[in-house]
Amino acid sequence: MGDQDLPGVLVSASEGLSGVCEDHVAELQKHFNLITMQEFLDNKAQLGPKIQAVYIWGGKPAVTPELLQCLPALKIVANSGAGLDHLDLKLLASFGVKVASTPQAVCSPTADMGMALLLAAARRVVEGHQLAVSPDTQNFSTNWMGQEVTGATLGIMGMGRIGYKVAQRARAFDMKILYHNRKRRKLEEEEAVGASYCESLDDLLRGSDFVMLAVSLTPQTQGLIGRRELRLMKPTAILVNIGRGLLIDQDALVEALQAGVVMAAALDVSHPEPLPRDHPLLKLKNVTLTPHVGSATHQARRQMMEDMVGSILASLSGLPIPNEVLVT
Repeated sequence: MGDQDLPGVLVSASEGLSGVCEDHVAELQKHFNLITMQEFLDNKAQLGPKIQAVYIWGGKPAVTPELLQCLPALKIVANSGAGLDHLDLKLLASFGVKVASTPQAVCSPTADMGMALLLAAARRVVEGHQLAVSPDTQNFSTNWMGQEVTGATLGIMGMGRIGYKVAQRARAFDMKILYHNRKRRKLEEEEAVGASYCESLDDLLRGSDFVMLAVSLTPQTQGLIGRRELRLMKPTAILVNIGRGLLIDQDALVEALQAGVVMAAALDVSHPEPLPRDHPLLKLKNVTLTPHVGSATHQARRQMMEDMVGSILASLSGLPIPNEVLVT
């Protein structure tokens, strides 16, 4: 704990794998009295009434009904990132608690990551690296090849902030862009990136060389890509996921990759995270996996922290909250 005169803010921890970014602690302590989850659990009666905000970093701490009942002064939950599938927004609203996120800060780095994964899978970068550094490699085959990206068709599922940023980057590769979204983008927005709207997800899957998932996880999108959808894709297609692991039926994906139903997958997300060490996805050469690092740049993470601080301070001052999440 820090300065007792500052507003109390609950964090998962101030260090370690599950803690807030250690580089941010000093900045946070200028504004708040940071109370770790362990400190709170050790002294709920004294610390609970002092906590006015919860600072969620990397999905932690978990905000449960039991926790909310112990925080009578809680005004806001500030969430890092854009995904909100780990929060019960209606529950929070029932307690009169506001929610803010950081959608702007994560858009560009996550879109960059999507393109990095697409390129890595298409050109078999990880597999090539392993070949190049292997002590068993004596010669390089002239017939070791990947897939062309320039001029290929990219289908984007979810044309929100991140999906649109992906489209902007893909256009620089002269890619043809298809997209499917709950709401169609304005004509001028489509024209700016050369995107064509697909009313049917099936049409997007059939027509794409690369399919990128940039959609939020909701009850409606869970299992969005299953056996049926994978069979609709081209056998040369590559599936990229920068959304959430539960968007894909992972068992169906393993089968499709093993049987050649699709060529490859590049995944920044999975379920669970990390996958069990014996999971078949970890053993397939045509899978590129990264540890959910779409927004993991120094610049983006600092912007996320600053946005969260701004939202908490606005809430405590009774001012309009930047990036407030409204319950619909």
